[in-house]
Amino acid sequence: MLESMAQWLSQYDIEISQVIHVAEALGLIMLIAIAIHVLLHRGVVAWLKRHAEQSHASWRHVLFAGNLFSRIALLIQGIVIGIQAKWWLSPDSAIREGILTFVALWIVVYALLTLYSLLNVLEVLLARTPVGRNMPLKGIAQSLKIILFIIAALLVTSVLIGKSPLILLSGVGAMTAVIMLVFKDPILGLVAGVQLSANKMLSVGDWLEMPKYGADGDVIDISLTTVKVQNWDKTITTIPTYALISDSFKNWKGMQESGGRRIKRSVLIDASSVHFLSEREIECLTHAQLLEPYIIQKVEEITAYNRAHNVDESYLINGRRLTNLGSFRAYLERYLRAHSDVHQQMTLMVRQLAPTHEGIALELYCFTATTVWVEYERIQSDIFDHLYAVLPEFGLRVSQAPTGSDIRQWQKH
Repeated sequence: MLESMAQWLSQYDIEISQVIHVAEALGLIMLIAIAIHVLLHRGVVAWLKRHAEQSHASWRHVLFAGNLFSRIALLIQGIVIGIQAKWWLSPDSAIREGILTFVALWIVVYALLTLYSLLNVLEVLLARTPVGRNMPLKGIAQSLKIILFIIAALLVTSVLIGKSPLILLSGVGAMTAVIMLVFKDPILGLVAGVQLSANKMLSVGDWLEMPKYGADGDVIDISLTTVKVQNWDKTITTIPTYALISDSFKNWKGMQESGGRRIKRSVLIDASSVHFLSEREIECLTHAQLLEPYIIQKVEEITAYNRAHNVDESYLINGRRLTNLGSFRAYLERYLRAHSDVHQQMTLMVRQLAPTHEGIALELYCFTATTVWVEYERIQSDIFDHLYAVLPEFGLRVSQAPTGSDIRQWQKH
C-alpha cells in the first residue's frame, strides 16, 4: 500500500518520507496541544477556581466570573502551537504557513477576549471603590473595547492579506469622516462621560431629575452612549449620555449627603379671619407652653411702647397690638424648633408670602432630619396635620374655594 501511495505522490513530486515527517510533526503538535489543554484547564485553572471559591475575598470570585483565566489558557495554547509549528515543520512547508496563519488569528482573537475579560474584572472591582463609584466606568470600558476591537480587526486583516498593519493604518485617515459618522454616538458619549466624571456631575446611585426626558429616579447604569434611570414608578428612562452635558438636569445627591430634605410648603389663610387679639384671646394663648414666653415678652414690649408714646388704646388702630396671624407664625416657628424630626442646624423659618386673591400664604421653610422619602413625607404630613388642627385656636380659617357642601348650606339659609 505504501508503494502505491508513493507512486501516486511521485506524480506530484512529493516524497513519501516528507508526508510521514509532516504527519509525525502534526501528530506531535496535536498531542502536545492536548496535553497542555488538559494541564491548563483541568489542572491550573481548576485548581485556581477551587481556591477562589473557598476564599472569602470577593475579588477572587470576580476574577473567575468573566472566564479570564480560561481565555489566558487558550491564548497560551495558541502560542505553544505556533512555536511547535516553527520547530517541527520545514520553513517551505505550505502546512506550516497555514498553521502559523491560523495561530496568528487565534492569538489576536483570544488576546482581544482576554483584554475584554480583564476590563470587565477591573470595572467590577473599581465600581466597589469610592473613586470608582463617581466615574462612568462602563462607558470608559466600552470605549476601550471599541478601540481594542478596531486594532484587532486591523491585525486580522493584515494577517489574512499578508500585509503590514501600518499599510492599513495609512488608509484609515481617508476614512476618518466615515468613522466619525459611524461612531458619532460613542465618541460623544465618551467625551460626555469624561466630563461627567471629571466634574463629578453624576454617578450610579444618584437621584437624577430631568423633566425633558421624563426622568425622575435613581441612576442604575451609565454606559458609553446611554444613561438608564429607574423612575419612582419603576419604569426605566434611557437618556443619551451627551444630553447630560448639552441639557440641564437636577442631581439630588447633595441633598442626600447633607442629611436633611427641605420642606417648603405654604398654607392659605382667609384674610377676613385676621384680627387683633383681644385680652381674652391673649389670656387663652398664654396657656400654650410653646407660645407662653413669646406672648409674655411681646405683651410687656407692646405695653412699654404704648405707654412711652401715650397711645390712646381705646381705638384699636392706635399703637401696637398683637395679631392672631403674627402669634400663629411665632407659634409655628417654636413648634418646628421643638420638633425632634426637624433638622435644627439648617435653615428654619415661617414666613408670610405676598397675598393673592386666594388668600394670605404662610410658608413653612425647614429641613427634615432624614432624607428617606417615606419618612420625609410622614414628617411633613404630621407637621401640616398639626397646623390645620391648631388654626382655629388662633381664630384663623383656611382659605379655600366654595364646595358643594357650602353651596347647599347657602341654599338652606
